[in-house]
Amino acid sequence: MKTLSRRARLAAAEMSALTAFFTARADPARAGRADDGVDLTFGDPHELPLPGLVAALEAHLQPRSVDWFAYKASEEPARAAVAAALRDELGLAFEPADVAMTQGAFGAIALGLRLVADAGEEVVVPAPGWFYAPMVRVADLVPVPAPLAPETFDLDLASIERALTPRTRVVVVNSPANPTGRVYPRRQLDALAELLEDASRRLGRRIWILSDEPYRRIRFDGVGFVSPAACYPWTLVDYSYGKVLLAPGQRLGYLALSPLLPDAQREALRGAFFPTQMAVGWGFPDALMQYAVPDLEHVSIDLAELTRRRDRVLAALDGWGYRMTPPEGTFYLWGAAPGGDARGFAAALAARGVQVLPGTLFGSPGHFRVCLTATMEMLERALPAFEEVGRTLGGGAGSPAARTTSAGGEHGA
Repeated sequence: MKTLSRRARLAAAEMSALTAFFTARADPARAGRADDGVDLTFGDPHELPLPGLVAALEAHLQPRSVDWFAYKASEEPARAAVAAALRDELGLAFEPADVAMTQGAFGAIALGLRLVADAGEEVVVPAPGWFYAPMVRVADLVPVPAPLAPETFDLDLASIERALTPRTRVVVVNSPANPTGRVYPRRQLDALAELLEDASRRLGRRIWILSDEPYRRIRFDGVGFVSPAACYPWTLVDYSYGKVLLAPGQRLGYLALSPLLPDAQREALRGAFFPTQMAVGWGFPDALMQYAVPDLEHVSIDLAELTRRRDRVLAALDGWGYRMTPPEGTFYLWGAAPGGDARGFAAALAARGVQVLPGTLFGSPGHFRVCLTATMEMLERALPAFEEVGRTLGGGAGSPAARTTSAGGEHGA
């Protein structure tokens, strides 16, 4: 007799590799991790929280009214602060009503999919990319991978076009991209907009963009940022504060509608925010987090220190023959696994007390990802293991991962 729902079975199948990795990671003996091991897998903090984050929460912790901790939907001061910040950042006329406050980007993505897609429709997701497929499956939708350009990890328009079918409803764009660190320039986004407009007209149904932007404020070397919302009216933007605050456990984010959206569709989506969020399980952030939004808009991790860590590790790995893709954004490094075997490479590092994320979890078995939210001291302790394993397994002789150069000049608005 069946126990699990179809949704649960599909999610488990999509997440099997990540579930196994988490299970092993939680057990130091199975992971081959020493007591003083270095965890470079996920974007967790390894230092005390940012003072600005703590101050913002403390400032709003004491109740100011009897309903201070009552049911809260999307609070107007939070929506107004987000809309003002979006206007400044993206140069588009966002209004507070265009914003739905959510429990991080997870909540925003779930809301976006449920707003515009029906059961059985398809969602095109980047490969390699973040773990979109399980969320798509649980929403009764079908994930369709569209490989990125193999050497630059840019958007591959031909790949996206091949992924489009009469069932396509959403194309996910992630910039700055996890895990590659790429920031897509305006010319690529304009070309994608033209492609999707033509496809929507040809197929007789609107294809949406879900622009996943949790790393939007984490960029290097003066690289600019353009949102698909500025290029294609039928764009939903999701954002998480957990990255720039380095506090992923404090679930705070939003979904925003492109102000270029036609008025009728814009109003319909605005009106659907509350009932949809309520129906999926009261998908709003906690009251305290919403009160803090106006203060948190001005808090950020130290980008100069993050750049220093990136440069230190990249220089070392380059010197040992690793083939890396220098990131233009995010707090990750992406590179070719020596020997071409991500699992074997990650296991060899784990045996020496260093954990990285094998690219198999992103559908890229020849690559690996390093998270730079570790302290500089942790990174320095990890580097000898990279040198030893790289030398043992063959330096940078893994799968192709051509070095990219910072292209800040072409990333402006």
